[in-house]
Amino acid sequence: MEKSHKSLVDEIRRLQKERNAILLAHNYQPDEVQEIADITGDSLELAMRAMKTQARVIVLCGVHFMAESASILSPNKTVLLPRLEAGCPMADMVDAASLAAWRKQHPEAVVVTYVNSSAEVKALSDICCTSGNAVNVVRSIPEGKDIFMVPDRNLAQYVSMASGRKLTWWDGCCPIHDRLTAAEVMEEKEAHPEALVIAHPECTPEVLEIADAVLSTSGMIDFCHRAEAKEFIVATESGLLYRLRKSNPGKRFYTPSGEMICPDMKIITLEDIRNSLVTMSPVVRVPEEVRLKAKAALDAMLAVPRDA
Repeated sequence: MEKSHKSLVDEIRRLQKERNAILLAHNYQPDEVQEIADITGDSLELAMRAMKTQARVIVLCGVHFMAESASILSPNKTVLLPRLEAGCPMADMVDAASLAAWRKQHPEAVVVTYVNSSAEVKALSDICCTSGNAVNVVRSIPEGKDIFMVPDRNLAQYVSMASGRKLTWWDGCCPIHDRLTAAEVMEEKEAHPEALVIAHPECTPEVLEIADAVLSTSGMIDFCHRAEAKEFIVATESGLLYRLRKSNPGKRFYTPSGEMICPDMKIITLEDIRNSLVTMSPVVRVPEEVRLKAKAALDAMLAVPRDA
């Protein structure tokens, strides 16, 4: 089995070299995919780092909106998503037609869209945000403006509290984070009383209220590396534990629930990556008219100072 695994990895490496391809993996991907990735990270981080490489082909191991983000930022590169059906339930909770109808009724509102959304929805937005910079993005908006966040209600409620700004929001969520309960976190805390609780802002307000720190996946990695604590309860998708454990061999990480698994993030296999490089498909490409509008919303986000 090990020889077979090694042969498959060797074949992927050979194909990468032939195709001038870079392999990107989101922090929630299966362990074996993260293990062979050239770059691992959160969704926008992957797209931005790929943009700066010399690779002509981007193999995006994540979900569809992430491949779209790579296409938005690297229109002259070929973006491959090894399994085209890898989607995001949260992103699917808002569509362009519904947001366009809302905007027509609220023409003066500033629409802040989480990057976990389709290119078409980004294209209808004024500015994008990530889970890590959403508070600064909202703080950068002039006082007195109506602010509407799409599509995650939990992130929006957290941002409203942390920024001190009044917001309204779309009624969407990440089902994986949304179903985690405060009782489950407290039960894990009782089992590991010395552990710090770190939670993703896609979790419910009840979970965030008992967290020691609310962080994006990249923020969690940095926090755990710097913290003196030796144990952590990680309230996000369980795929992140691979990277946390690998980066912090002297520390322990626990998941508060066996249900913190995103099926879409676990679809892609090493065989899928190999097949994608062989066939140079499936390709994800954002139409230019949509791409330019979506990129404008991303650029607006990138222009926000970190201390806004």
